[in-house]
Amino acid sequence: MKRQKSFEQEGPKLYLVPTPIGNLNEMTPRAREVLSQADVIACEDTRTSGQLLHHFGISSRLIAYQNFNEDTSARGIIKLLQEGNTVALISDAGYPLINDPGQRLVMDAVDAGFPVIPVSGCSAFLDALVASGLKAQPFLFVGFLPPSHTDRIKSLQMYKDYPMTLIFYEAPHRIERMLTDVLAVFGNRQAVLARELTKVHEEFLRGTLEELLEVCPSLKGEMVLMVEGARQEEAELSNDDILQCVNALVENGISRSDAVKQTAKKLGVPKNRVYELVHGDPHQK
Repeated sequence: MKRQKSFEQEGPKLYLVPTPIGNLNEMTPRAREVLSQADVIACEDTRTSGQLLHHFGISSRLIAYQNFNEDTSARGIIKLLQEGNTVALISDAGYPLINDPGQRLVMDAVDAGFPVIPVSGCSAFLDALVASGLKAQPFLFVGFLPPSHTDRIKSLQMYKDYPMTLIFYEAPHRIERMLTDVLAVFGNRQAVLARELTKVHEEFLRGTLEELLEVCPSLKGEMVLMVEGARQEEAELSNDDILQCVNALVENGISRSDAVKQTAKKLGVPKNRVYELVHGDPHQK
């Protein structure tokens, strides 16, 4: 067992320091103090972080730490720690390691016996969650889904039966395709789309996935999507229950395609699940 006494151990340390996700006034006094006292600050983009540090009058040495060269960068920072330097890791915006570089560095620092100390601060998904109006606990933070349609569908299939609020990140140029796939796999659940958090154009859109899909093409800015978890009755529905509902509607004169849509809406299950049961393998039950 390794036991870390963050404020009692002497020598070099690795600090994880969040930076504002929009509003610079959210940079905490402790974060500014840690960055001012650090021997080295590791960041994603030295130009972006350089502007932030200049704004707060911080002149600590700045080096790049990025995903594409994380192994090499981590080794370099461990060497700096071994030489007696205290290092602060920051992201361009938000918390290090949360869809940002840093995981390899933290693991290596822990293995090497250096204290790894978190500094409280900004987190886009926590800001979005607590103001969403959806159930805040429990929740599952997923982050970015795969960019390709096929891989995105596979990932969503893994999460569709989870009963807790699901949280995703997405870029504006992919949000429409992403919402389309979430709707297809999860069904028309309640959801909240938060964008431009802490900035002047901050906005929360609350409604169903279908309602969000109608307006998303006009939206800009980095986004956090929160979707309600699977309802218990949805998880417990058997394939036979679903087919029975479809067949009953068809017997009442409704077309099979409309029966699929109405069953999905009535039972709160993804439409593609109903479609596959009706049009797929006739022996699937």
